[in-house]
Amino acid sequence: MMPSLHIGKGRSQLAQALRRRRLIQFSRRFEDSPVRGYVLDIGPRFFMLALVSDRIWFDGFECFRLGDVSEVRPDPYSRFAEAALRRRAEGIPRKPRVSVASIEELLLSANRVFPLVTIHREQVDPDVCFIGRVLGIGRGSVSLLEIRPDATWDEKPSEYRLSEITRVNFGGDYEDALVLVGGSAQANKASDRTRASTSRHGRGVVGAGRSTPGREKR
Repeated sequence: MMPSLHIGKGRSQLAQALRRRRLIQFSRRFEDSPVRGYVLDIGPRFFMLALVSDRIWFDGFECFRLGDVSEVRPDPYSRFAEAALRRRAEGIPRKPRVSVASIEELLLSANRVFPLVTIHREQVDPDVCFIGRVLGIGRGSVSLLEIRPDATWDEKPSEYRLSEITRVNFGGDYEDALVLVGGSAQANKASDRTRASTSRHGRGVVGAGRSTPGREKR
């Protein structure tokens, strides 16, 4: 397993990249490939990155734990990547109104700004993530109403321990596609109520079948 970077050293390197608006790469102990992007904010335990995908597009925002990061360095192909981004009219995104002051504030503020929030628990379940709406936080857990891989919503929320969350995503292409097809949880609840009312009045409308809850590899 790759050794993690000392948090003090990592924070200093990330802060320098933030000041200089430098495209960086770093490694994580949960991932085989390096992560690339621009640092937008640094908190006590998490920092926020504007992610640059392997296809050289901006792909939303990701927040990582400082203690899981190693080998922070300037991106070795930054001249190419930044030239491609400029030619695609892809400017560095402005920091969204999301706080990394704590995991609680991160989840709640991301949920206010974006339609979907993705959480990862890579120490517990490294191959899946959980996407949905944050319904509440309490007693060390987050309540998440999840959207499935087929863009349908779960009926009931699931709870996950805050201490197990290693990464938080929002505003990416995949989340956008899910909400584009699946709509908001609130809109779907209203639609379900309408279907139920129609069924009671004798029109025989039946809701769509359900599949496995949304646990996607990303």
